Amino acid sequence: MTDFAMRRTMMVDTQVRPSDVTKFPIIDAMLSVPREDYVPDAKREAAYMGENIALDGGRVVLEPRTLAKMLEAVDIQPDEMVLDLGCGLGYSAAVIALLADFVVAVEEDERMASEAQATLSDHNADNVAVISGPLVDGNAKNGPYDVILIQGAVEVVPATITDQLKDGGRICCIFAEGMLGTVKIGYKIDGTMLWRHSFTAGAPVIDGFQKPQEFVL
Repeated sequence: MTDFAMRRTMMVDTQVRPSDVTKFPIIDAMLSVPREDYVPDAKREAAYMGENIALDGGRVVLEPRTLAKMLEAVDIQPDEMVLDLGCGLGYSAAVIALLADFVVAVEEDERMASEAQATLSDHNADNVAVISGPLVDGNAKNGPYDVILIQGAVEVVPATITDQLKDGGRICCIFAEGMLGTVKIGYKIDGTMLWRHSFTAGAPVIDGFQKPQEFVL
């Protein structure tokens, strides 16, 4: 029988802590959430590898290091509301739920959304609502949000998403730039987005977040 708890500890000790993730609530959350329950059944044995785990539709569960560093950078507070875009099978939402007051997790794939909600419920993550719908639309109904995270790479972040961020809020995502992406934190100040570089990471670009095609006559 696989000792997933031991693998979880090893993941934190070898992938998370050495990556300058120092906030105890993040470390505690990643030690607490059983990542193996939030990946496809065929990939449970690979749940704690230091790499993205492929999901359907070209999507991924971000590698532990990337997610942990994103969470370190946005510094979610216990009274904050978070929009988690592209939650997949629910792992990111489960981790964020231990840091935030409430999480709205949006997943475009209805089957994955349903499975995510069921698994989160099984693990008593009662402060997460999984919404099925286009990721590029976000979920304005329950916003605005203190923090927005996008679980995959983008070429652009449309106004439909930044409009759902509170003034003074933060958004974190991977911008696809060549072979390696750049994780940036966007701060909304007086209605304007200011972006700063955080670290490098890679992931597939999510549908709907590509740059518009330029047509040349």
